[in-house]
Amino acid sequence: MSDKDLTTIDEEKSIPEELNIQADSEDNQEDEYEKICFLCHRPESVTGKMIDLPNNITVCPDCMQKSFDAMTNGSIDYNRLMNIPGVQFLNLSDLPSMAPPKAQKIKKKKAKAKEYPTLDIKNIPAPHKIKGQLDEFVVGQEYAKKAMSVAVYNHYKRVATGTMDDIEIEKSNMLMIGPTGSGKTYLVKTLAKLLDVPLAITDATSLTEAGYIGDDIESVVSKLLAAADNDVEKAERGIIFIDEIDKIAKKRNSSQRDVSGESVQQGLLKLLEGSEVEVPVGANSKNAMVPLTTVNTKNILFICGGAFPDLEEIIKERLANKTSMGFNSELKDRYEKDQDILAKVTVEDLRNFGMIPEFIGRLPIIFTLKGLDKEMFIQILTEPKNAILKQYQKLLALDEVRLEFDAGALEAIAEKAMKKETGARALRAIIEEFMLDIMYEIPKDDSIGEVIITRDYIEGTGGPVIHLRGQEVAF
Repeated sequence: MSDKDLTTIDEEKSIPEELNIQADSEDNQEDEYEKICFLCHRPESVTGKMIDLPNNITVCPDCMQKSFDAMTNGSIDYNRLMNIPGVQFLNLSDLPSMAPPKAQKIKKKKAKAKEYPTLDIKNIPAPHKIKGQLDEFVVGQEYAKKAMSVAVYNHYKRVATGTMDDIEIEKSNMLMIGPTGSGKTYLVKTLAKLLDVPLAITDATSLTEAGYIGDDIESVVSKLLAAADNDVEKAERGIIFIDEIDKIAKKRNSSQRDVSGESVQQGLLKLLEGSEVEVPVGANSKNAMVPLTTVNTKNILFICGGAFPDLEEIIKERLANKTSMGFNSELKDRYEKDQDILAKVTVEDLRNFGMIPEFIGRLPIIFTLKGLDKEMFIQILTEPKNAILKQYQKLLALDEVRLEFDAGALEAIAEKAMKKETGARALRAIIEEFMLDIMYEIPKDDSIGEVIITRDYIEGTGGPVIHLRGQEVAF
C-alpha cells in the first residue's frame, strides 16, 4: 500500500473526530442559549418547548395555538399538522426581497444557588464574638445585642447537637420591642448575614385567618423556603423575622370578626413551637396548581418585633397604681418623662396590650430596644462600618475629593432627625436633601480638593467650605 493511500485513510479516520468536536461545541452552545418565540419574543424558559419551523423560525405553543384558533375557531393538534400531506409552509428564502431571519436565541440565566455550610458545634461563634460583630454595624442597644447573641448561640447549639442525654432543649424564640427606627429589622438582617443562614422577613399585617383574603399563616415558612432556594434542609435551620407583630393584637370593642388579630396569633402557635406543616412552593397560598412540601419548624428560629404603640401608657398605669398610695407612695408623674419606660415591660403588660398568653409563652426571650437620642444619632452617622457619611465620603473619593463633616454639622443633622420622630430612617432623607447640590456641582470642577460640611449649611444659613487644590474659598 502506498504512502498516498495511507494518508487518505488517516484523513478519513480524522474526519469523524472533527465532526464529533464540532457537534459537541454546537451542543454546548445549545445548552448556553435558549430559543425565543418569533411572535411574542418570550424565551423558552417561560413558554415551554418551542416549535421549530423552516428558516430558523421558532414559535411558542401559545402563539401557534392562537394562530390556529384565529383561522379555524377551534383547536388543532399542531404537532400532527407537520405530517399532513400537501401542507407546506411558506419559505421566506423564495421571496426575492426577503432573506430568512436568523435564529433568535437568548443566553440562559444561570441561577447561582446559595451554599450554606453544615452546622458544626465547634464552628458556632460564641456569644461575645456574635456581639462583637454586631457592634461593627449597629450602634448602641447593648442589652438587645447581648440577649440576641446568647439566644442565637443557644439555639444553634440545640440544632447542631439535637438532644443531649435525652434532655430536649427548648427553642429560643425572641420578641423585640422598640420604637420605630430603633434598629429591629437591621439587627436581624445583620445577624443572618453574619451567621450565613437563610432569612425570611415578613409582615404580620398581611396575615389573615385561613379562608380570608390575605396571606395564610404558612406563607411565612414558604418565604423562608424560597430564601433557601427551595432546599427544605437549609430552610429548617433558618431564621424567620415577623415584623409588626403588635398589629395582630386582639381588637378591643369590635363587633366585626377579628380575622387578622387573635386568630392569627393562634395560627402561629404551632409554627413557633415546632411542627410539620405543608407549605406551597413558590406561592403564598395553597391551591391545586401549586406543589406542596413538608417543612418541620422545630429548628427554625422565630424572631418577632414590633413598636407596640401605647404600651408605654399601659406600663405607666401599672407602675402608677403600685406607687400612688401609702406612706411610701410616689408622685404619679414620676414615670411620665422616663425615657427607658419600655425596659420595665412585663408579660402582664403584653397581655393587657392584646397578646394572648399562649403566644407570649412561646416567645420566652423578651427584650426592648431604646429610643435614639442625640448622641446615638451622631454615632450612627459616623461609627458603623457602612455608615451613611462613609458612603458619601467613598463616593466623592472616587472623584478624588475629600468630604468632611464638622461637629456642628453632625449635631444639626441629629437635631433634625429627632424632630422627625422616625428614628434612624430620618437620617438618610436629611442627608440626601443637603448633599444633592454638592453631588451635582462637584464633578463640574476638577480643581476642588476638599468639601467641609458646616452647621450653617445644614441649617440653611450658609454654605460648605470648599478647599481648592492650592487655595481656600467659601462657597
